[in-house]
Amino acid sequence: MNLDFVFSIAILIMSVVIHEVSHGYAAYFQGDKTAEYQGRLTLNPLMHLDIWGSLLVPIISYSLGGFIIGWAKPVPYNPYNLRNRRWGEAIVAAAGPASNIVMATIFGLLIRFTGVALPESFIQIAATAVFINILLAIFNLVPVPPLDGSKILFSLFPLNMAIRSFFERYGLILVLFFIFFLWQLILPLVGLLFSLITGLS
Repeated sequence: MNLDFVFSIAILIMSVVIHEVSHGYAAYFQGDKTAEYQGRLTLNPLMHLDIWGSLLVPIISYSLGGFIIGWAKPVPYNPYNLRNRRWGEAIVAAAGPASNIVMATIFGLLIRFTGVALPESFIQIAATAVFINILLAIFNLVPVPPLDGSKILFSLFPLNMAIRSFFERYGLILVLFFIFFLWQLILPLVGLLFSLITGLS
């Protein structure tokens, strides 16, 4: 198996786990302990991995397009327990992509300011971490259920429950369609942010 692919899968798993735990803590700090009760406030990947999003989709996307995208099992929360009823769901949703942006920034600044003193192998791993985390952040902000962007959109523009239920029912099909046919739309933005953060072209 390609070593780059193995490292990419490991980075993806780390990134999606932190992404989901961030959702859980965002809900926890707003008064909802559902994730804690279900043992999901942990960095143990076994508690978060999803056979489709954490294994099959990454393998297929890498085989077809040379990039890796995926997800973990969503961390559960009860929106009725959130203290902020108006923006609580949006805050929980935004916490995941925000965690990916933070990780991309940390690894990117390491490359930008200490790259000359680091082994080439570490720079490659760090660059992969930056790319994957930027990709995850942007991908999850796409406003299609069950992605985080849809929760933010629904908070900004509340929809009739019947319309929202319709989108949520067919959301996964739309997400898979986006991954395999429209992913080229976000790659230029990913590349631009990658260059801005790392200083690499």
